[in-house]
Amino acid sequence: MKNHKISVVEITTSENYTFKCRVGGIPSKHNVIILLHGFPETSRMWQRSIYYFVSKGFYVLAPDQRGYSVGARPNFIKDYSIDKLAIDVIQISEKLNVNDFHLIGHDWGAAVGWYLTSKQPKKIKSFTSLSVPHLNAFSNSLKNNSDQKYKSYYMLLFQIRYLPEFVLKLFNFKILRAIWGKHDASEVQSYINTFKEKNALKSALNWYRASYFTKISKIEDILVPTLLIYGKRDRYLGRYAINQTGKYVRGHYKLKIINASHWLIQECFDEVAEEILKHIKG
Repeated sequence: MKNHKISVVEITTSENYTFKCRVGGIPSKHNVIILLHGFPETSRMWQRSIYYFVSKGFYVLAPDQRGYSVGARPNFIKDYSIDKLAIDVIQISEKLNVNDFHLIGHDWGAAVGWYLTSKQPKKIKSFTSLSVPHLNAFSNSLKNNSDQKYKSYYMLLFQIRYLPEFVLKLFNFKILRAIWGKHDASEVQSYINTFKEKNALKSALNWYRASYFTKISKIEDILVPTLLIYGKRDRYLGRYAINQTGKYVRGHYKLKIINASHWLIQECFDEVAEEILKHIKG
């Protein structure tokens, strides 16, 4: 797979934000996959996935999203609301003259994916969410499920200004290094390099501050073919919302539960990649 080259390019949107993007494959308006990373990662998490999907004939794009790209790092919390994060994806695709695409997201990238898929179903050929349930199901679980309230307690801590940034940087990012226990050394170092940049970690945490719990508005049912892959040992997302997601998807829907934690790509790459490919081709 690694015979295929991954290029790092910059794409400037109509809002004058410049996104660092990893790109693989032959440029095309068709057979396009867009990959959205979560926290605390960047598009580097998709490196192996890009090689894989390029080898299957796809043109693949993975941006460092708002706050993670140096040229797309606004100052205010309101600039990280989920509607703005979704608009970034559309504007990036428009710069490539891509009208529709397969969308795959993990963690916060999956949350953006759910939102975007509900708002722009004609743009999304298929959607794959890794780890994250439909946003309505997640919102309900935060209100009604004690397990999810416990798992999401860290989100409450992230609402404190300045302190989370300080704590996460202590001892050369010791806490984040523990979270990245399943990631290889080069991947970890790339994340640390990003979070050492001015305001990068603050901007990443602003995703949580802008969309804290009920600030994520209710979204519509999903009409697009959708795959949800969930690791049954996930420490951050419980089964309550996962089990409720199906009732919000009116298109073809499949839930795949695997023996993994939150870090599906790092732990079970082959199983996850094959499941996604089957979904996209189907």
